[in-house]
Amino acid sequence: MKTLALEFSTDRRSVAVAVNGAVLSEATETGGRESHPFRFIASALADAPLEREDVECVAVGLGPGSYHGVRSAIAIAQGWQLVRNVRLCGVSSAAAIASEARRQARFGRVTVVIDAHRGEIYLASYDVSPERCQETEALRVATPESARAQLGASQWVVGPEAPPWWPTADIVFPSAAAVARLAADRTEGVAGDRLEPLYLRQTSFVKAPPPRVIPGL
Repeated sequence: MKTLALEFSTDRRSVAVAVNGAVLSEATETGGRESHPFRFIASALADAPLEREDVECVAVGLGPGSYHGVRSAIAIAQGWQLVRNVRLCGVSSAAAIASEARRQARFGRVTVVIDAHRGEIYLASYDVSPERCQETEALRVATPESARAQLGASQWVVGPEAPPWWPTADIVFPSAAAVARLAADRTEGVAGDRLEPLYLRQTSFVKAPPPRVIPGL
């Protein structure tokens, strides 16, 4: 299976090309909204080397993370499926971080932490060994204080940033290469309209107040 993998959930966005989980090339850009995804998609394909027509599966890191980045990656995958009828696969970006931690020989209990804003964090725990990376506690939202109380026994705390609430966390980013390897273990694809970001909060909107009337104008 020739796979194009997209991981846009952080400011370090990456694209990888793999065949049956073996990564042939990877391209990375930083800058979030200022990045140019199609330019480095073309670069990763050229380095493989594969053509766009060769891609059989598009795998996407679903977050949690950058709302704009994850939505952009999903939109690209959906468009690819419409044009080429490729298989789509969604992968947790937290699982991709844990997979990267495994490749960096961080073995034992590994907890992934991701800034959820609003004074909260996303976290998930994994049992990591040279042979496998097994989720032991599912992705959830918590306050930093409650998370620290729960994770006293964690051997490693990793994530894409080292914020003030967890200054000892090791910086580990999710990568498109990890997404491609994880996707290779999936036996089924998903329809484009069912590919959704991993957000653990219900979306809410605040209605703007009515325009203020300024006397005399």
